Amino acid sequence: MSTFNLPDLGEGLPEAEIVTWHVKEGQNIVVDQPLVSVETAKAVVEVPAPQSGVVSRLHAGEGDIVQTGHPLVDFTDGDVAEQTAVAAHVAEESGDSGTVVGNMPTSNEMLVEKAIVGGRRRRKRSRVKAAPAVRALAKKMHVDLTEITASGKNGQITAADVRAYAQSSTVIGPAMPPPAPRTDIEFGQAERLRGPRRAMSQSMSSSRDQVAACTLFDDADIHDWASGQDITIRVLRGVVAGCHAEPGLNAWYDDAAGSRTLHEQIDLAMAVDTPDGLIVPVLRDIGRQDNRQLRAAVDLIKVATRNRTVSPADMKNPTITLSNFGMMAGRYATPVIVPPMVAIMGTGGIRHDVVAVMGGIEVHRRIPLSLTFDHRCITGGEACRFLAAMIDDLAKPN
Repeated sequence: MSTFNLPDLGEGLPEAEIVTWHVKEGQNIVVDQPLVSVETAKAVVEVPAPQSGVVSRLHAGEGDIVQTGHPLVDFTDGDVAEQTAVAAHVAEESGDSGTVVGNMPTSNEMLVEKAIVGGRRRRKRSRVKAAPAVRALAKKMHVDLTEITASGKNGQITAADVRAYAQSSTVIGPAMPPPAPRTDIEFGQAERLRGPRRAMSQSMSSSRDQVAACTLFDDADIHDWASGQDITIRVLRGVVAGCHAEPGLNAWYDDAAGSRTLHEQIDLAMAVDTPDGLIVPVLRDIGRQDNRQLRAAVDLIKVATRNRTVSPADMKNPTITLSNFGMMAGRYATPVIVPPMVAIMGTGGIRHDVVAVMGGIEVHRRIPLSLTFDHRCITGGEACRFLAAMIDDLAKPN
């Protein structure tokens, strides 16, 4: 008999959760046959069988957490003829020619991103033309502007249109029904944190205990942007500009040794919201990619993350983090640094702000920025210069 222990799956994590067993006790299996799917901090990984034989014991059930290096499966020698038949069946199903050891089933199916940040889809509506005062009136009277027939010039909705609609409507109270209560939550029951939420708890506790966090707030004026600008890519380019101005923020800090390591390559962790929690894959070497390459990398990593096919290697060793929480809600925040990184940039929702210009006022589009840095190894001046460089880059038309 031999025992197979849970291996280190590439993240250096102390444990993993059993998601699905692909074998059962008493079953004959062959080397590299899918054995079990486990969930690490933020990825679901399929572990192949390390040998052929009979599964004599499974040391954990689905939902159990196993420590790295602890027993996972016991094997005994099985019937050679039956193992050969099993191997042929596995190869036939997976399309494995038998020439590559460990070849796993593959698929040419295209992954299409269907998830929306926040988990809800909004009904597409045509653009409504209405002055701010009219919009405020409609909100006060609980009137949905998309339901009104405009009588004003060039299809603009007037205050009279809003009042007429409100008077003719038989609906009392809000025009739109209240959101339905959540049915996927068990209220009043203690729930053990698992997967991404457990990882979040651990990393946030480390940040609380190890980081001296300080946050700077400012806004980037994007009034002069040319049409068709990709907001995410422009923000990534802004982070690159900040790192070039102050490389000390693209770094790791070793608290025990009291030392820091500056990185020339910018490996940016980008937070992606999923129903299972926040998952943070890494975009590699963003400083050496053009806009087209960055967009392709962002699209690929988002699909992989939301389909839970992102690999552990794709989440290792980031040097700086971006949180674009403004896609859902929020103007400013105090983003939390995950050690050993020393900085995280947060971007709020784009707003139209009244700004002073040459003795007058104008309305400009601006991106709220929140930069949290570790004040143990970064000075306030360094953080300010990083933020200023990012703001200057975002202000450029292209």
